Amino acid sequence: MRQWTGILYVAPAMALVIVFFVVPLIFTVWMSLHNWPLIGQPSWIGLGNYTRMFSDARFFSALGFTAYYTVIATIAIFALAFPLALFVERQRTGVGFYRTVFFMPVVVGLATASLLWVWLANVDAGVFSSILRWFGITGRAANILATFDSAFALIIVMVVWKIVGFTMIILLTGLQAIPADLTEAARIDGANAWQRFTKLTLPLMRRTLALAFILSITGSVLAFDQFYIMTSGGPQNRMISVVYYIFNQSFVSFQLGYGSALSIALLGILVTLSVVQLRLLRVGDER
Repeated sequence: MRQWTGILYVAPAMALVIVFFVVPLIFTVWMSLHNWPLIGQPSWIGLGNYTRMFSDARFFSALGFTAYYTVIATIAIFALAFPLALFVERQRTGVGFYRTVFFMPVVVGLATASLLWVWLANVDAGVFSSILRWFGITGRAANILATFDSAFALIIVMVVWKIVGFTMIILLTGLQAIPADLTEAARIDGANAWQRFTKLTLPLMRRTLALAFILSITGSVLAFDQFYIMTSGGPQNRMISVVYYIFNQSFVSFQLGYGSALSIALLGILVTLSVVQLRLLRVGDER
């Protein structure tokens, strides 16, 4: 009887997983094995979509750009999130206010944030163009989204502004889980701040860091909104991420079968990255 009670408790969650993940995944795999136009009769082609993928230069270009964006965005987020977590972890006057302010951008939707920053970067009415002219960096109105370097830098800044508060909270929970007695004992033994951070804080936060890295990397690999809204894949189609490319193949070119195959490939990449990170975490724990 107790066993059936447990099954009843998890049944709603199992139903949600089956309906919204397992069934769509199976259907996506089935679609990937067909030439599936938006209008017309699907035809079986087996692994044709997957073999086509290996000769698709634009797919590998999107994959390379996504990897580049993931590395830059992850480094930028953690470079700011960790100092912020250390700052708000200490009890000081107004610490609750600081935590709230740093976290507030997280509640803004990514699409909304992208639209906001497009307006801020507007050539005529945007704030950024006026700031650049005021500092004398440019002598006239600057279109920040017109070149790859400036547009990419703006997107990175926007993503860091949007995401860093979430990563900060995750790291803050890891910092607060470290017993104060251990830190005090290390201080009494003569360890300086850097030694306490590298020899005590980082090792004890290994699992928290792994979680934050997995979430950050997964979110970066799945990036779509900011590139679609802010640059439409430009300039010169150099900002087309993998998800953006899948979107184009599925809903612009109407090749749903090929788009499904690309989605399955992307799922495999994400699973591989997660397994590697968890494996590295396990090796660290064994040491």
